[in-house]
Amino acid sequence: GGASVFKLDYMGTPACLAQSPQLYKQMAITADCERVFEVGPVFRAENSNTHRHLCEFMGLDFEMAINEHYCEVMEVVEGVFEHIFTGLATRHSRELAVVGQQFPFSMPEFKRLRLTFAEGIKMLQEGGYPDVDPVGDLSTEIERALGKLVKEKYGTDFYILHRYPLAVRPFYTMPCVDDPIYSNSFDVFIRGEEIISGAQRVHDADLLTERATACGVPVDSIASYIDAFRLGAPPHGGAGVGLERVVMLYLGLDNIRKTSMFPRDPKRLTP
Repeated sequence: GGASVFKLDYMGTPACLAQSPQLYKQMAITADCERVFEVGPVFRAENSNTHRHLCEFMGLDFEMAINEHYCEVMEVVEGVFEHIFTGLATRHSRELAVVGQQFPFSMPEFKRLRLTFAEGIKMLQEGGYPDVDPVGDLSTEIERALGKLVKEKYGTDFYILHRYPLAVRPFYTMPCVDDPIYSNSFDVFIRGEEIISGAQRVHDADLLTERATACGVPVDSIASYIDAFRLGAPPHGGAGVGLERVVMLYLGLDNIRKTSMFPRDPKRLTP
């Protein structure tokens, strides 16, 4: 997906630490595994020295066949987080109280809410951000501003923004059938910060080749990825969640390093 990788020697063969299970999830879907779920470590060799990035984190990933519409993927995401929010509040109130003694926080509000990217842009323009790009990506500052506007209007700290502009999503993202400017993709937010990027994937090899070429991705460098779909694949989509970031935002913490016992960032490898 564009993130840098940690290179290593694997018995004389060049390899890298896993940065995403996406290719393997998609291959499993083509093998008629209708839904695939994984929880495992993820490594990103990005020099991102921010309050919400780690070089090693625990990822929760899933991929699923789509029957009719990519909204089915968002329904799974909503169900998972409704279960998480309810479970933490009802079964782990004692642990939350202990955390709150050192890091006071208010419990986040959860409602199922979906807004299109265009609806989000309209809210921002009406809320004091008239110059926001209607077909560009959102900066961290703008995402937070939108989160505040959503909380004021809808009373929720959790929401999904979908139908992102195709130009700001990876080449393997499915374009919207009714408007090619947009895509069948979404981001999920807690307290105005993104925790998930998800989408319907392009499952047709010819369209995948076309999209890669349009985005300047050398087709020969991803030949094995494209070949995985040449014998046919069902429409499918999925998402990946960084669990440490979820913990940080659920607890209202100011830094993701407080959610990991041994955080790994660009400046810390040991202990």
